[in-house]
Amino acid sequence: MLIEIKRDRKDIEHRREAFDFQAIRYAASYATIDSTDDLVKKVYAPYIEKYRDEFELGELTSYELGIRKLNDFLRVNDAEKNFNEKQRIILVASDFDEQTLSAVAWLNSNNVDMSCFRLTPYNFNDEVYFLHTEKLLPVTNYDDYYVNLMDKSTITSTSSDKKITRRSLPKIDLMLEWGVVKEGDIIVAKRKENEGTLLSNGNGNVMVNGQEKSLQVWLKEIYGWSSVQTNVFAVHKETAKSLSQIREEYMKQKETENIEL
Repeated sequence: MLIEIKRDRKDIEHRREAFDFQAIRYAASYATIDSTDDLVKKVYAPYIEKYRDEFELGELTSYELGIRKLNDFLRVNDAEKNFNEKQRIILVASDFDEQTLSAVAWLNSNNVDMSCFRLTPYNFNDEVYFLHTEKLLPVTNYDDYYVNLMDKSTITSTSSDKKITRRSLPKIDLMLEWGVVKEGDIIVAKRKENEGTLLSNGNGNVMVNGQEKSLQVWLKEIYGWSSVQTNVFAVHKETAKSLSQIREEYMKQKETENIEL
């Protein structure tokens, strides 16, 4: 398995080599390693030697420690007999550009084992940290991810005729139009007791203690964060599901019915 990490979308876009291609090139180079002995000599032992202070070598050489650790890892994971037989690539970033998602979607549809995960970090009182993980790819239908680089036309549309895709997921205002949530529903901040009443005013604001606020502003005040994934941390009280879950269930239902949203 090869995991390639980039900080954010700008980090991806400002590099000369495409995010997906860089990972593929690394995977291809490691595919030439056909034995644990080869891997330790070429990669692991040099790493141990470079960071000797992080390892308890004792009387062992860097190679001897590396081969022991690697064989133990393979044995625990029942992977001794299929060592490096198939490459798996995982791309990780706080956000992705459309070209990367399009390329990975195409590779997935052609049986290349490649995944994209979006990680969003959060912290509580500068002491407790956690990561919210969202799997973007692979999915069952890749059409929404493909980008036609030959089509330079600019398409304009209104909110009513705009096609909903998994790259541009709908917000609370459209969820109100769908009827999956409605005016007067109680929204609860995830893992908190704070509640707000959903308003049907075209933008999905909530009423909190007599004040109208956007979900984003309200949740940022509660958690003390500079940014919040609104649909993940806003929970529909009656169903006990996040707005993100409600949206996903509705879109899957429409996909099953083969109805274009």
